[in-house]
Amino acid sequence: MKVENIQAIRGMNDYLPAETIVWQKIESILQQVLASYGYSEIRLPILEVTPLFKRAIGKVTDVVEKEMYSFEDRNGQSLTLRPEGTAGCVRAGIENGLFYNQQQRLWYSGAMFRHERPQKGRYRQFYQLGVEAFGLSDSSIDAELILLSARCWKALGIMDHIELELNSIGSLVARTAYRQALIKFLETYQDKLDKDCRRRMYTNTLRVLDTKDPYIQQLLDNAPKLSEYLDKESKQHFTDLCTLLDQTKIKYRINPRLVRGLDYYNRTVFEWVTKSLGSQGTVCAGGRYDTLVERLGGRETPAVGFAIGLERLALLFKKVQPCFTASIIDLYFAVLGENTLSIAIQLSETLRNVMPHLKLMTDYRGDKLAKQFTRANKYGARFFLILSKDKLATKQILLKNLSTGEQETLVLVNVVSRLMALLT
Repeated sequence: MKVENIQAIRGMNDYLPAETIVWQKIESILQQVLASYGYSEIRLPILEVTPLFKRAIGKVTDVVEKEMYSFEDRNGQSLTLRPEGTAGCVRAGIENGLFYNQQQRLWYSGAMFRHERPQKGRYRQFYQLGVEAFGLSDSSIDAELILLSARCWKALGIMDHIELELNSIGSLVARTAYRQALIKFLETYQDKLDKDCRRRMYTNTLRVLDTKDPYIQQLLDNAPKLSEYLDKESKQHFTDLCTLLDQTKIKYRINPRLVRGLDYYNRTVFEWVTKSLGSQGTVCAGGRYDTLVERLGGRETPAVGFAIGLERLALLFKKVQPCFTASIIDLYFAVLGENTLSIAIQLSETLRNVMPHLKLMTDYRGDKLAKQFTRANKYGARFFLILSKDKLATKQILLKNLSTGEQETLVLVNVVSRLMALLT
């Protein structure tokens, strides 16, 4: 009886070695930039209690109403696979006393989960790198986060393919007043709105501004403007931010319809978007959330942050840099013939001892040289080392540079020093 194969869950993908090498390159660059700005890593649970997200994100948001993976554990407690990282980061900060009379600059990375229709760059299990700054209310920290993200794009070589959109959504009081004006406007066009906009009109009204329907976008040209309802402090905060970005030569476009899908945002909101990935063009998004710490039980703490969608960033990186190749290994060690295996193992370990960062793969199967050579190329090896029974008799070994095709015969005792010269 044939056993049926078990398939991965829809929207939850495997990333194979050829892909993860690209991810490792991207993550390494991001982490270097974060360290240069003094941000520290925090590692957070994938599972949290469900009320955390309901209280933080908002009960009438799409995420809480339709997209969360929630279940009861054996004790009857409702748990949720995290749909985003900010709420868990804030919970951890409150629980561990990180915010009281302190400033914190933190980052985290990992899997998030939302039950939505999978499409390219948007999956049910997806990966984000989040960056959060706590305890600073001035617009300068908003600017720092935007500058930090811009430096990431420059380091990845994608700056010319990504644009910054910026807006201010003001205070909760200002948004409440604007919400009433927007509802009144939308009610006059209710029969022309699509299903999503009609549903959001009374529950998550500002998200109507985010519609992708071109007809509704045209209707919204005559809608009240959020900027007209901003409080004085939010207007000044936004003006100061734009001034700082102008002074640091960061290009941006003010998008008056830019809002966030989560309830906790206020004042600054921003997105880095690209036209190179089709409809899924948002690579990074964030903003200020000055009330969230207090909403989750902590003391009033100003905060601002952003999250990078790593799938979309990887797609953009590969599209912009299609020639990027990363070696899985530096040196492929081919072993041929009898009585060579023991010598190969000893030599491999000696090389790892003296060159801890060397990526070395030793082939113990004894296949024909052509097969081992093919595997060396598959792994992107820079050098190919061949230990054969014939060469061993004269205590020699063959080294080939796979980039140039040049090869040389070395005395066995000189292999370590020669490879150190070539690879360090």
